[in-house]
Amino acid sequence: MSAITMMTEPRTEPEQELDRDWWRGAVIYQIYPRSFQDHNGDGVGDLTGITERLGYVADLGVDAIWLSPFFTSPMKDFGYDVSNYRDVDPIFGTLGDFDRLLEKAHSLGLKVIIDQVISHTSDRHPWFAESRVSRTNERADWYVWADPKPDGTPPNNWLSIFGGSAWAWDSRRMQYYLHNFLASQPDLNFHNPAVQDALLSDMRFWLERGVDGFRLDTVNFYFHSQGLESNPVVRPEDFNASTAPAVNPYNFQEHLFDKSRPENLAFLERLRSLMDQYPGTTTVGEIGDSQHQLEVMSQYTSGSQRLHMAYTFDYLGGEFSAAHFRKSIADTEAAAPDGWICLAFSNHDVVRHLSRWAARDHQEAFVRLAITLLLSMRGSVCLYQGEELGLPEAELAFDELVDPYGIEFWPEFKGRDGCRTPMVWQAAAPQGGFSSAPKTWLPVPNNHLMRAVDQQLANPDSVLQFYRAVLAFRKQHPALSKGTITLLEAPTGVLAFIREGEGERLLCVFNMTEAAAEFVVPPGMDPHDLGCPGVVAAVIEGEIDLEPFGAYIGRL
Repeated sequence: MSAITMMTEPRTEPEQELDRDWWRGAVIYQIYPRSFQDHNGDGVGDLTGITERLGYVADLGVDAIWLSPFFTSPMKDFGYDVSNYRDVDPIFGTLGDFDRLLEKAHSLGLKVIIDQVISHTSDRHPWFAESRVSRTNERADWYVWADPKPDGTPPNNWLSIFGGSAWAWDSRRMQYYLHNFLASQPDLNFHNPAVQDALLSDMRFWLERGVDGFRLDTVNFYFHSQGLESNPVVRPEDFNASTAPAVNPYNFQEHLFDKSRPENLAFLERLRSLMDQYPGTTTVGEIGDSQHQLEVMSQYTSGSQRLHMAYTFDYLGGEFSAAHFRKSIADTEAAAPDGWICLAFSNHDVVRHLSRWAARDHQEAFVRLAITLLLSMRGSVCLYQGEELGLPEAELAFDELVDPYGIEFWPEFKGRDGCRTPMVWQAAAPQGGFSSAPKTWLPVPNNHLMRAVDQQLANPDSVLQFYRAVLAFRKQHPALSKGTITLLEAPTGVLAFIREGEGERLLCVFNMTEAAAEFVVPPGMDPHDLGCPGVVAAVIEGEIDLEPFGAYIGRL
């Protein structure tokens, strides 16, 4: 009997109270626990602090929160190196603190999605401690072990995203082990059914506690090719730096054998079978594959047997243009017509989109266009904490960095610390109201204080108030959350499409440039203004005049 079937019976709720598809078109607010709110004054955010701020999140108008990892961890990769999947790291609190957070979120109408980092563990996990003792112990093959080549070098050319070889030598077993990330993050061997059983059992633990879903970190990294073939060199025309920064040699390979393997589909079906025992729960997978992302996303989300939705990297990179967005939308619709994507412009791994995309002269207009566009596209949406304040990327000195990724590739790539600095709640309070500690785990940037929550709540024209208004507008128009999307021809620099569903048909037009633009309404269309926040354009004799970074949404 597998570990899955040995667990307790799943929770049940009255069928009529469940909205099984709540996630489709939902807006999910990502919380990075270390940086949201410090309750106990140690300079690091915690679960109790999050609980205290949930009213703010609910008032924003989102549907759910996504919590980055809070599990027991040595924190070499700040929680993405788990040493116990069933407990809370003392830095963040206790299981009781999590239960109180969950209860408070649900009382406010917020669903709770938690990160699951199961492609690898920490090297401090008891499973790895046992696995590395010998080649014959009970968990000897729970991780990916391989003999060296005759000359002692690693078994193939696979690279770690964090730099260097993806293989680390272990002197006890006299073998290499695979790590796609840090050497302290050994990869689990998903070809072993016992590993799958154990992980699914750990996930059931959280479902039983009442979580509403999982964000699956690096979901396409679960399986590797058992033949351990070396990856081929990427063709110049296929070079893409969306998974790793351009300075990282990881981009030089086509990753055919170390990830995105076909065996993963059967495991995702096992996972979906578990989720289906808990009606109303969901999964969103992070797919990091710059060469095959659309193909993999289609495989992972099409139908109803695998993931509910996939997290796309198309809009987390460096290009903000109508041409890029149009191509990404068209390619996604063609590759996965019955799949579902989760859209985001910022997260805990990339430069904040205000700094990545916006020209200095038009930042205010840009940030308003960006959220209007994001909430108008087809898919669910993830907002990253602080983007609703219009926070730019923090500029940190090298000696302030803690991210091993940034330390490795400095200065060409500064790592992820700049987007992970603490949330600013009160402009005049020490540490921006984030913590009472004299020093926080990352510094609170001075230029963030003027954008603190208390300042923006007091200003009806602030970015925060604009986010609230656009989120409310989206809820009033279900075509924006669940409807279809049809692209329209438009002038260079302008993106236009129709969203249709739930008995309404909306024309959405966005000027993605710093210059004014015009859009001619196609024949037979007669749009009527809906009063979308920030939309000041009007239709005059079939033509929409758009200011720099201007937008228009009208009912047809």
